[in-house]
Parts: sequence; structure tokens; C-alpha cells
Amino acid sequence: MRIGFDNEKYLQMQSEHIEERINKFGDKLYLEFGGKLFDDFHASRVLPGFEPDSKLRMLMKLSDRAEIVIVINAADIEKNKIRGDLGITYDVDVQRLIKEFEDRGIYVGSVVLTHYAGQLRAAEFKERLEKKNVKVYLHYTIEGYPANIPLIVSDEGFGKNEYIETTRPLVVVTAPGPGSGKMATCLSQLYHDNKRGIKAGYAKYETFPIWNIPLKHPINLAYEAATADLNDVNMIDPFHLEAYGETTVNYNRDIEIFPVLNAIFEGIYGENPYKSPTDMGVNMVGNCIIDDEACKEASYMEIIRRYYAAKTGVVDGKSKENDVYKIELLMNQAKITTDDRKVTVAAKRRAEELGVPCAAIELADGTIITSKTTDLLGASAALLLNTLKFLGEVDDDAHLISPEAIEPIQELKTKYLGGKNPRLHTDEVLIALSISALNDANARKALEQLPKLKGCQVHTSVMLSEVDIKTFKRLGVDLTSEPIKKGKSSI
Repeated sequence: MRIGFDNEKYLQMQSEHIEERINKFGDKLYLEFGGKLFDDFHASRVLPGFEPDSKLRMLMKLSDRAEIVIVINAADIEKNKIRGDLGITYDVDVQRLIKEFEDRGIYVGSVVLTHYAGQLRAAEFKERLEKKNVKVYLHYTIEGYPANIPLIVSDEGFGKNEYIETTRPLVVVTAPGPGSGKMATCLSQLYHDNKRGIKAGYAKYETFPIWNIPLKHPINLAYEAATADLNDVNMIDPFHLEAYGETTVNYNRDIEIFPVLNAIFEGIYGENPYKSPTDMGVNMVGNCIIDDEACKEASYMEIIRRYYAAKTGVVDGKSKENDVYKIELLMNQAKITTDDRKVTVAAKRRAEELGVPCAAIELADGTIITSKTTDLLGASAALLLNTLKFLGEVDDDAHLISPEAIEPIQELKTKYLGGKNPRLHTDEVLIALSISALNDANARKALEQLPKLKGCQVHTSVMLSEVDIKTFKRLGVDLTSEPIKKGKSSI
């Protein structure tokens, strides 16, 4: 796997740029953190070399002056929206984020519920947080947002939102996912601060789209694929083009909201210090790409993974057909198909040859390993054992787990626990392997290879159970599946 991004250069350059922006404003700066702050796995996938916690490491350098405000959309709480990369709901992730920040000595000031309309689950969530002494503020939907600027910038618009009490000069506004209302929260605070005589500023730290690479660069296309459900569209920033005669990339929501930001700044300063949405940003990612081809290839693979996620999501009822159509269009623009992902081709070919569910993994060096469903193991469980054998240089004929050890587990599942699928899932086979490792050198050697699976690519010819999906996520594997839902006993 080729490295395409200089993470150390990025940390240095990005920190300096944020410091410069802080110094431009007097009393307070609201810094909107877009994307994932803790676990930015999307960035690490499309920018090989980017560390998922890079933003956090940078924020820790500013922790003595900063406080965190976490924003969550009340509608997302109501519909139990799930963070796809971690498999947890947004409200659970808010509580996780609070703990993660506090464990690192970063002060969390409050949580904001946006688009609040008395939703039952949101109200219950608010009550749970307040019992833990977390301050919670309510922000409401504004009719005609973002177009009705006279209403938005009034006591009947932002003025109805509860004012967030903050105590530090840098207020970092973050969220468990996109569409939470981070920017609107910042703008609402600017409105309220102005009424209180506080001269506050705003800046945006959004990794994607990358403003200083081409509009249709694969990295930017991969961002559109990742946000297909939000209908985000990358666009040339017309305000920046008019002001400077330079072509830069932004996305539709920032461009749509810019007139609102402009009106607020004009009310505070008499003029807007930003001439375009691009000016609002502080993102230095584009300056730290060191191997463009490596990042292009990584982005192609991400688009294909997002396509499969949308396809299987339609089968599960978690995605819409329109999400699939949009990613198909992006694949056409990138001139790629699912056959460009080697592991996908390998799994499908193996399944066609054998007529049973199969799986394949691509290791870091490009090696492809396949597996099939058997009487004892599902294809994904068998894939793990085959891969660990290969990595541990264990003889292919050796039994890491004896059939005699598997049979009692199958009996427990079917006879005593009422299960219908006797085959071992990935989590069960790993537990069995760890027990075998106590007395078997080969099993111990195989178990020690687990960290090497991180970042590997896996594809299965049918959709997996939630148990297997979660196991692969915990191992750091990038998993995709054909949008085929078989019976519980098939894999």
C-alpha cells in the first residue's frame, strides 16, 4: 500500500493556519469541525498516510484555550440514525465523544439539539445528559432556511434559539456526522453574541471537498459518494471566482448558506471579512498530498465500497435507490466499475465456480485469499482462518481448530440456544481459535497475525450477518458484500 499523504507536514501546517485564523478575531472564534474528529476513517482511506485521529491531535495542542460544543440533529435521534463506520447510533456516539474528549483533557461545554420539535426520543436524550450534568441547549427549525435571510437573521429566526453559554475564546463545534446543523449553530451564536456586544468570528475546518484540487478529482468524487444520502454536490465556488478570478472547489450547502453568513457579518462588522465560502475554510489537506496517483487509486476503491454499501443498504431498507443512482453516476465520471476492485472479482468468481457463498480478502501486498461456506464454517469465518494461516506461515492442511472442538459449539447453538445456523460466525471462530492457542503453537501463531488484517479489503458473495459485519469492523477490515440476502444458514 503506497503512502500518498504526509501526515506530519499536515499537522504542522494545519495547526499554524488555525492559529492565524484565531488571531484575526478579538473576543471569540467559532470553529466548525466538519467530518469525523476522532475516527476519520474516510480520510485515511482516500488519503493513504492520513491518521484517523489527526484532527484530535491538532486540537489537543489548543486545548487550554478551547471548549467543545457537540451538535446533534433531533430528527437523527428520533430515527435512530447510525454512524456507518462504527455501527452505533448518533446519540450513543455523542456520549462516546464526550467521554473521549474528557479522557484527553479537552473541555466539553455543552450539547446542542438542532431541529428540535419536541421529539420524544430527543427529549429523553436531553434528560439523560442533564442527569449527567451536561448542559443541553435547544435550536429550532427556521422556515425558509437558508433562503429567507430577513427571517433567519431576526428575533423570530436565530433569536428563538437558546444561547449557548461558552467560557473560552475558541469554541470547536463538532457533531457525530454530517447534516447535524453545525454551521447553523455557529451562525446562531454570532447573532446572539452580537446582541450581547461580543465580537465573535467564524471559520470552517472541513476536510472535504478539498478546495485546491480539481472539481472532478477522484478524492472529491469519493466525498460525494460518501455523502450521497445528503445530496451534497461539489461545486466551483462562484463567490471566490468572482472575487479573485480563481477556481476553487466547495459544496452546495456552504455556497447556499454564504449569503446568510454575509448578512450576519455585515450586521456585526459592517462588512464581511470573507469574500467566499472558500475563504471561510482553514483546510490544508490539499497541500500535503505527496503521491497523487496513490490517492486517486485509493479514492476509486472508496467509491466502489460506497456503491456496495448503498446497494446492500437498499436491501436492508437503510438506503434509497437514489443513493445508488448517484454513486453509479460518480463511477461513470471516474470511469470505474466494480471489476476494478480485485477482491470483488475474486469472491464473485469463486462463488460462480462452486455454487456456494464465498469470500475473498486482499492483503497489504496484493495477495488474494478466498474461502467457501462449509458444513462447519461460514465463508467469512473460513476466510479468517485461511488468512491467518497464510500470514502465520502455517501449513494449509493443519487444523487450527479441531472439528471435535467445533461440534460442541454447534450443538450449543442449535440444541440449547435455539439457533438454526450451526456454522460458526467470525466472532465464534476467533474465540475457539484463542482457546486452541493455549495448547497449540500453530493456533497461537495464527492468532498473533490478527493486527495485520487492519486495512485489508474483503468482499463476500452474499450479505453477512450483523455479527460478522461488526467483527470485521473491529478488525479494521474494509468490507463489502454483494447485495444478495441469503438464508441465515448460508454464510
